[in-house]
Amino acid sequence: MKFFIDTANLDQIREAQDLGVLDGVTTNPSLMAKEGITGRNNILKHYVDICNIVDGDVSAEVIATDFKGMVKEGEQLAELHDQIVVKIPMIKEGIKAIKYFSDNGIRTNCTLVFSAGQALLAAKAGATYVSPFIGRLDDISTDGLNLIAEIRLIYDNYEFDTQILAASIRHTMHILECAKIGADVMTGPLSSIEGLLKHPLTDSGLEKFLADYNKGN
Repeated sequence: MKFFIDTANLDQIREAQDLGVLDGVTTNPSLMAKEGITGRNNILKHYVDICNIVDGDVSAEVIATDFKGMVKEGEQLAELHDQIVVKIPMIKEGIKAIKYFSDNGIRTNCTLVFSAGQALLAAKAGATYVSPFIGRLDDISTDGLNLIAEIRLIYDNYEFDTQILAASIRHTMHILECAKIGADVMTGPLSSIEGLLKHPLTDSGLEKFLADYNKGN
């Protein structure tokens, strides 16, 4: 399973990279705004800064919602850096754009996916990644993890190459459950990844080892 961090915060990205398990980064306009990154040139520079920190894929989202606009923006984003994956919304024009990019060797991440049918269309169009938002489904009392399972079954049935990128991860258990189901990638906050480190028996065991060592040294 690949681990992506869902943020535009460079310090958090560096911290995740230093942990040694980071495979990529996802961002969106909301995350950029949260970090105070505004203006087209500043946003583009920020994407490059992220690429210079991590070794893996960096999803950069288009703002346009029409085919021509998404193609224009997407081509500009793809030219920024080899690690850029163009993030396209799950809408009719978006599917057209994903097909165009797929035919022209530009990798894509289909975002805002909330149903297996949407994921099937994205795979048919040639998306590199599909991003089902499991946390947002949980927020409306719908089982987000079940969506991951449905997509996994469909993709395995037809041997689609599109990778399932479990998005809107809220906590550590989301990561573990997605890993059990077979999501190819997870993207979430640094806290959800660091949560995998924690267990009270690890803490108490280490404390005892150190205490016993200190008794004789």
